[in-house]
Amino acid sequence: MLGKLLIRYLRPYGWLLLGVLVFQFVSALASLYLPSLNADIIDEGVSKGDTEYIWSTGAFMLAISLAQITAAIIATYFAAKAAMKLGRDIRNDVFDKVSGFSEREVSQFGPGSLITRNTNDVQQVQMLAMMGATMLVQAPLLAIGGIVMALRQDVGLSWLIWTSVLIILVVAAVVITRMVPLFRSYQKKLDNVNRILREQLTGIRVVRAFVRERIEEQRFRGANTDIMDVGRRVGTLFITLFPLFMLVLNVTVVAVLWFGAIEVDEGDVLIGTLFAFMQYVGIILGGVLMAAFMTIMIPRAAVSAERIGEVLDNQSTLARPENPVSAFPEVGTIEFRDVAFQYPGAEHPVLEGISFRANRGETVAIVGSTGAGKTTLVSLIPRLFDVTGGSVLVNGVDVREADLDRLWKTIGLVPQRPFLFAGTIASNLRFGREDATDAELWEALAIAQGSDFVAEKEGGLDGRISQGGTNVSGGQRQRLAIARAIVHEPDILVFDDSFSALDLTTDARLRQALWRELPNVTKIVVAQRVSTITDADRIVVLDDGGMVGIGTHEELLETCETYRQIVESQLAAGARA
Repeated sequence: MLGKLLIRYLRPYGWLLLGVLVFQFVSALASLYLPSLNADIIDEGVSKGDTEYIWSTGAFMLAISLAQITAAIIATYFAAKAAMKLGRDIRNDVFDKVSGFSEREVSQFGPGSLITRNTNDVQQVQMLAMMGATMLVQAPLLAIGGIVMALRQDVGLSWLIWTSVLIILVVAAVVITRMVPLFRSYQKKLDNVNRILREQLTGIRVVRAFVRERIEEQRFRGANTDIMDVGRRVGTLFITLFPLFMLVLNVTVVAVLWFGAIEVDEGDVLIGTLFAFMQYVGIILGGVLMAAFMTIMIPRAAVSAERIGEVLDNQSTLARPENPVSAFPEVGTIEFRDVAFQYPGAEHPVLEGISFRANRGETVAIVGSTGAGKTTLVSLIPRLFDVTGGSVLVNGVDVREADLDRLWKTIGLVPQRPFLFAGTIASNLRFGREDATDAELWEALAIAQGSDFVAEKEGGLDGRISQGGTNVSGGQRQRLAIARAIVHEPDILVFDDSFSALDLTTDARLRQALWRELPNVTKIVVAQRVSTITDADRIVVLDDGGMVGIGTHEELLETCETYRQIVESQLAAGARA
């Protein structure tokens, strides 16, 4: 998967990689040529006292060194640029993929894991691309070129090179085989830390309300300790490599000096040649060390690439149709035809046998006990889930065949738990229609009964909203979410228990304004309070996933026992209050 990912995303930047290859080749050749010049200075210049030769060769060596430095800088710049572009492209594709996920896929991976995959995992692949573009090119050039050049200096000492390289490769192989499962475990534990942290930040009010701070701290500390233990084991393996490599290098240098001194004493090798051979040994082992370092990075990047691939290769259940229908024959209509829905792995369907129709401008309310499937039902309208049986038609087209952008333009959804984005009131209201004027924003706020508190807020429409809307009350957040849906100018408005945080007076005024100002907009209202939906054109009553009644408020009081029980329980609760 790692190779597939790198080829796919680095292919457009082949010219950058070619530049890395060329300049790394120049840098490696310069590195390999310098020891030979150094040997010539010692053997030809110093031993013969030829000052002019020393100065001329030294100047040539300085020029080569400058060329080597320049080539290395340019190669590193090209490698960094290619790696940054690779990271950008992967993140964009992962974000686009996740944006098309249904609730099912998001729940399958988990929000914390998806965040980790698009940040830390991409960073691991990006780092490998950066280091690989430099080290993986330079390491074989230095290792192979160093061996060739060393053999030209002294074949008799070549056995020291083979022995040292073999020892380094064996040590690296042992460490890498132990690191691979640790890297896989580390990424999973990082997912767990992100998940727990996200839960605690999102549910901070619940944590404090139940005085669970110490327990949650212990839970986070446990997850943090787990990842620390794995990281420490990885770090221990990692840091043992360098002392071992340095030990091999120093022992090899001592052996070269020891056995080389014998050859110099016997007159078989010149002193300059011995020093050049020793430098080539350092170059060879340095190249092998770079290759070993890269092979350590590869397993972790491979694990990260596998996790990224799982996201990119995942086929969303909300797949766009091959021939999407963008021309809708009707306006503002919704029809459920024998709809059934069952969550993956569930024993029983959440919804079954649901059939009803809402025409343009009508208000259809959905009521039922907790767990009856009301939220699931309205989630099928904008195709947040796909039905497992039957069909849902919006404006006369099955939502599975409709162009998703056109479908979502038609629907304004106010979810059960409204979410506001960090920014201003205006930026949140324009979320669905960026070209909306200030006058249109104020009009939507007036319908949603939110113009008063917005006008009193510092900055008005430019008043700041924190992430999630935590700096406004629950009722204000709901009214802003309703106004946002109105600004969207949809044919259908879906309210998923969107009036629960409002007092009865505000609830009544808001509903009257909606019916009065938006007479041609179809309204689907999920409600807990019966008072909210008594004037609906039709009321659908759900019980245990099935439709047990449909009609007006008065009709259901006479014909539907479940609805009558809901009304009586609320009247009794109101009398006790």
